[in-house]
Amino acid sequence: MAEKVSIVVDTREQEPYSFPPERFLIERRALPAGDYSLAGFEHDVAIERKTAEDFVHTVIRERDRFRNELRKLQTYMCSCIVVEANLEELLSGNYRCGAHPASVAGAALSIIVDYGVPIFFCSNRQCACRFVQEYLLRCYRRFADTCQIQQLSPSESGEKLNGSSTHPQTSPPDGS
Repeated sequence: MAEKVSIVVDTREQEPYSFPPERFLIERRALPAGDYSLAGFEHDVAIERKTAEDFVHTVIRERDRFRNELRKLQTYMCSCIVVEANLEELLSGNYRCGAHPASVAGAALSIIVDYGVPIFFCSNRQCACRFVQEYLLRCYRRFADTCQIQQLSPSESGEKLNGSSTHPQTSPPDGS
């Protein structure tokens, strides 16, 4: 039987995803950034989940507060924002916030380019949940190969995996 992966879900997450209990252990507690992380790597791995409405509202109306979150996320080895919508929906203005689609696109590009935090537009809640699950598993496998997970995290030892901030989708360690 495979080892279960411990996922931490932030206590402020109002609609947490359900993960297969045969693969994951779920802990609910406050995270320093993001909504989802790996136990023992809360300062290294973070995923911020957003619905389309929440994403638009946050990047347009709560920009200053969100910058603080982005500053934290950009220091993590693996971090990203997952949006439960298609990019096409946002670019067509298919949301209630009233913000211009060009402003939303500009804010998204700023997050990606200026903060180095990738945004994944995952169509819907189900796809986003699956993406978060696989992202966390990939991070777990990567860290487990380098560190003794749960006993010594990279941030505790000062060790960096491959140097600076790393995102699994851009630099796979196994060349796949």
